[in-house]
Amino acid sequence: MAFAHEVLVGLFVWLVGGHLSAAVAEPRLGFTQVAQADGGRTTVFYPTAAVEQPVRIGPFQLSWAAEAAPTQGNGHLIVVSHGSGGSPWVHADLARTLVSRGFVVAMPQHRGDNNLDDAHPGPDSWALRPREVSEAIDALAAQPQFAPGLTLDAVGVFGGSAGGHTALSLAGGLWSPSRFRDHCERNIEVDFSSCVGFITLLRGNWLDPIKVWVARQVIGWRFRDERLEGHTDSRVRAVVAMVPFAADFQPESLANPRTALGLVIAARDVNQVPAFHAEAVRAACAPRCDVLMHLPEAGHGAMLSPLPPFPPGSVADRLLGDPPFFDRGATLPRLHERIADYFVEKLGR
Repeated sequence: MAFAHEVLVGLFVWLVGGHLSAAVAEPRLGFTQVAQADGGRTTVFYPTAAVEQPVRIGPFQLSWAAEAAPTQGNGHLIVVSHGSGGSPWVHADLARTLVSRGFVVAMPQHRGDNNLDDAHPGPDSWALRPREVSEAIDALAAQPQFAPGLTLDAVGVFGGSAGGHTALSLAGGLWSPSRFRDHCERNIEVDFSSCVGFITLLRGNWLDPIKVWVARQVIGWRFRDERLEGHTDSRVRAVVAMVPFAADFQPESLANPRTALGLVIAARDVNQVPAFHAEAVRAACAPRCDVLMHLPEAGHGAMLSPLPPFPPGSVADRLLGDPPFFDRGATLPRLHERIADYFVEKLGR
């Protein structure tokens, strides 16, 4: 009888333990894409119980369960605004962390400024991007597999670089093309890539003055509009701006953000020099904003995970590659969890 009793107890523990393990198991990563009105695609990652499969996209080895049935998460949507020329794949690690915490994650393809179409980066795109976030929220609201499980009056937005500009706009920031022009007129030598993008670099040779002169002429001719641009959405309740382009914002428009506002600052960012961008935003919005992490050894590319393999010595490698002492493997998982914590805190469970 004692033996039989032990067997029954063991069986009970095994069964209950198995159910408990299943109950607390981390959700897997579901994947689908939703058509945009402009012909682009919004990528959606979400919690699922389905088995993931390995996926190879360009240089990226990823994993997800495509078109799988969603499971109920925490009821909240996070929209990720990619950087200039970006794609969903470079934010897959952040998406996985957010999904593990129960969020649905939508990544709209910003028209004219993505990895497949880079015809209109900079201020032309910045004016469109916040509206495209609103369109992505609308698109999820129209999807029968997602809408019933989402509370769309409390949405979060994450953005890095140009995506950080998107996030700041949705927090109530106002900017103008002429403010971009004025910043570049004053600071182009020390914040060159912010003004010209990934076209070229200053290399400390005789060509530098020519590059600066040409850039000033083009920028001065193209960006004369002094009208303040802005777009907010009452459904967006919290934003995180990481290494944002922000020198063109009117500081007083960020003094009292319309949403919870979190910042991530990379001290060794040479693409958007912090003094003109992230640190300037912190000065404008303090104490009504939060610095989620200050990364002393990180560069601009810390917003990308996985990081693309840039050709050594290329403009992209110089501007987005990790500085020598940045520990990506130790830092980014903590950062992604901190971002998820912030959205849980500000949006509610």
